[in-house]
Amino acid sequence: SIRHNSHTPLAVANMQLARVGDVVLAIGNPYGIGQTVTQGIISATGRDRVGLSTYENFIQTDAAINHGNSGGALINSKGEIIGINSAIFSQSGSYQGISFAIPIDMALDVVKQILDHGSVIRGWLGVEGVDLNPLWLERLGLQNIQGVLITDVFRNGPADMAGLAAGDIITRINQTNIRDTRDVLNMVASGRPGEAIKIAGIRKQQSFTTKATLAQRPQESR
Repeated sequence: SIRHNSHTPLAVANMQLARVGDVVLAIGNPYGIGQTVTQGIISATGRDRVGLSTYENFIQTDAAINHGNSGGALINSKGEIIGINSAIFSQSGSYQGISFAIPIDMALDVVKQILDHGSVIRGWLGVEGVDLNPLWLERLGLQNIQGVLITDVFRNGPADMAGLAAGDIITRINQTNIRDTRDVLNMVASGRPGEAIKIAGIRKQQSFTTKATLAQRPQESR
């Protein structure tokens, strides 16, 4: 059984050990009826492209997280906190079997940055781009390529200093293949200012690689 008194903080789970199928409990106060615990399993980790926020890396669970559960703890069977209940996927406004929680390591990193710097500091590359589609690929004379077409480069930004230019296609950052603009956003935002990243791409139908040093997004973007 799991027992905690009011003076004992929850232990933080090792997120490297979290697996799909693990039993989880969502604690909250749905609809203001009082503290409630619902049980489920981890359905997926690293879930993104759900349209909930700009930067997405959610734990998906089937434990019911209704209105009022947001901000509550998602814990594992050992009583360790693994996430912060965040949202549900719903077409009716009520629980439909899909819930999302922010991983605790991500939440703690955000808390630390706010305490240390007063805000969350993310890496910035200084580019704008669009997802590749068949029409763009046909115009560029390319086939079977996944990546992001750069449409604009911020002057004197990290991408500009690395030699990237409008018309380039980013296909890989470090060892991760790029599928769309969200991949670029997440890869860059997960870095820190001063961190070097390796970028692979295509320019005028020729492959290239370069290194860029991430910066902090300036207050004035131009």
